[in-house]
Amino acid sequence: MTSARRKSYGVKGAPYAHPSPTTTLKRARSAPYFFLIPATILFALFFALPIGYAVWLSFRKVHVSGLGLGKGARTEVWAGLENYTDALTDSELLNGALRVLGYGCIVVPVMLGLALLFALMLDSDKVRFTPFTRLAIFLPYAIPGVVAALLWGFLYLPDVSPFYYVLEKLGLPQPDLLDGGPLYLALSNIAVWGGTGFNMIVIYTSLRSIPAEVYEAARLDGATPTQIALRIKIPMVAPSLVLTFFFSIIATLQVFNEPTTLKPLTNSVSTTWSPLMKVYRDAFGTGDIYAAAAQAVIIALATLLLSFGFLRAANRRQKQEAAR
Repeated sequence: MTSARRKSYGVKGAPYAHPSPTTTLKRARSAPYFFLIPATILFALFFALPIGYAVWLSFRKVHVSGLGLGKGARTEVWAGLENYTDALTDSELLNGALRVLGYGCIVVPVMLGLALLFALMLDSDKVRFTPFTRLAIFLPYAIPGVVAALLWGFLYLPDVSPFYYVLEKLGLPQPDLLDGGPLYLALSNIAVWGGTGFNMIVIYTSLRSIPAEVYEAARLDGATPTQIALRIKIPMVAPSLVLTFFFSIIATLQVFNEPTTLKPLTNSVSTTWSPLMKVYRDAFGTGDIYAAAAQAVIIALATLLLSFGFLRAANRRQKQEAAR
């Protein structure tokens, strides 16, 4: 029995042998790619494939023969750049882009300014109840955009809003925020209310990463809290400001939830108020998915070019400041 066991579990008869160094190195090099396979599959199915399909549809159109009745009367044919030409000359799409531009000129500066102000206030040593205040500022971001738009739409309606009731009792004027120029302020308020908290957290996290020795050295040199904020804190969180500005531009160009939700409450919001609303109407309202695909590709390219141009300008400025 002893000899049999030794023969079964001896070195020569061992069932498992150590792999060679070459095999181990190959396995170590290929291991990260196996972890990337699930993410790659999901990216291809739910991101790359829909984008490719939209681009393919943007070069197609429907050719109608005769009255368009019967089998084979409507066929899909190659359209070339016709859909893109029609989109670039579409007055509704261009007017929607101008409206979004005015909307962004209000939202982005106000939202980032408030986010920076709140972050600087929370980073001060004199502020109390910082965790509660930070959560209270961030909480509106956790509310879905449609719910937030419905909430503010209720507050904007003169017939049901408690604010209009108070203004009426006080004998003060009651402006209609869902008509004309005030509509931009009403929509911008929803975006600012919901997005300030996220940007504040990004900037505040960057502020907390600044070493305390920097502040101590500034105080020894006689710097006041205001000077520390303007000359030390804000320049050192410039990358975070660039990041939040980048996200804000993308969100502004893709505005859709707020005007779509407020549309049933007012006649001032048309079905083409923003470019994405125009894409939605053409795709699911009139059924022209080919024109909608071309418009979506144009919006995506415009967003990419604006974002890339802004990041390139910001990086160039940082390099110039570092060279000085």
